[in-house]
Amino acid sequence: MSYPSHDPLHQVSVLQQCLSGGKKRIGLFLGAGCPMSIKGENQQPLIQDIAGITKSVGDKLTSCSEIEAPYALAEEQLKKDGIPEPNVEHLLTHIRALRAVAGTDQVRGLTAEQLDALDERICDLIHQEVNKDLPSGPTPYHSVALWTDGIPREFQVEIFTTNYDLLLEQALEDSRVPYFDGFSGVRRPIFNPRAIEEERLLPQWTRLWKLHGSINWYQNENGEVFRGTASETAIRRVIHPSHLKYQESRRMPYLAMVDRLRTFLSDPTAALVLCGYSFRDDHINDTIMQGLQHTQTSVAFALAYGSLEHSPDATTLAKSRPNLNVLAKDGGVIGSQQYAWPRRPYQPESGNEANPVSWEPAGQEEENSEQIAQFNLGDFRAFGRFLQSLVGDGMWPREVASNG
Repeated sequence: MSYPSHDPLHQVSVLQQCLSGGKKRIGLFLGAGCPMSIKGENQQPLIQDIAGITKSVGDKLTSCSEIEAPYALAEEQLKKDGIPEPNVEHLLTHIRALRAVAGTDQVRGLTAEQLDALDERICDLIHQEVNKDLPSGPTPYHSVALWTDGIPREFQVEIFTTNYDLLLEQALEDSRVPYFDGFSGVRRPIFNPRAIEEERLLPQWTRLWKLHGSINWYQNENGEVFRGTASETAIRRVIHPSHLKYQESRRMPYLAMVDRLRTFLSDPTAALVLCGYSFRDDHINDTIMQGLQHTQTSVAFALAYGSLEHSPDATTLAKSRPNLNVLAKDGGVIGSQQYAWPRRPYQPESGNEANPVSWEPAGQEEENSEQIAQFNLGDFRAFGRFLQSLVGDGMWPREVASNG
């Protein structure tokens, strides 16, 4: 049965064809909403979003007598500079920008020593917040890993993420899926920008690009970025974007990996599916738009959590770019046009959020009343089930399945 393009069932069919085929370049972009969907033992999100991390870090900074005053001053400066609710990434960018000009002196009332102490303490607190393990048993991250390895392909799957946790790495390793993340070496893997552009990896290898850094990346006194554990020569955790992404050479991982996103989207066969991303990073938004403008045949699908009105940034961008589609719970922007999902006469037992599309009552659940279509794949858990359906439950490794 065929459906019009503005029907969510048609969009599910398009996604299914893209993600189950083997001839296109396929990429996933996973944002902060993805770990939010994983629940810990207390049924709270395993990792908070940036707002939750900011609150937790801020609470701990204000309880530290040596850090409290410099932190309050830096936050006040950001607010005066036009950021009414600064998050930890704004704060770190501000601190490092000031540190770059402070030298051995002070700037805007903050000494070099205070700026260094703030930088180190904030990074340590962020590490504590996001250094979590996946719960036992299959999770949506495991579904992503198994999907990357479960379909014969001509090109490697590329996964882009703004998250700096290690959940993807854990899921890929649990699922025995080989991956490359831009680092080479064994004893202390060093970031290798030339290898990022290398296309001769086997298609079975997944490429993992962490755009905002990672909690296991460090920078030594020579400016080299390596993956591993902290050492005496590590002077900075590379776990966030900052002014460095604009001012330092293209050897920095951020610039090389953002370039990879732009290059990926510039391929005429590319299809990128975004889940859990809020479109609040202007630099990454610009990169996505530039890539999509390069060719009219590449396409991006932004799977939005909640209603369309809660994704204003994505909606605005999609209305200006016909090959960026936003698919939300109650409607979408498809081919630059905004649509509400259709209605139909009431049918009993038709609402099931485990399905990519469910039908919910428009009013009272009475016979002949209307139902409204709801698109559910913006929820990372539903998206994980959708990916798993493309390869089958038999793909689970014994160790993972036995914990489910």
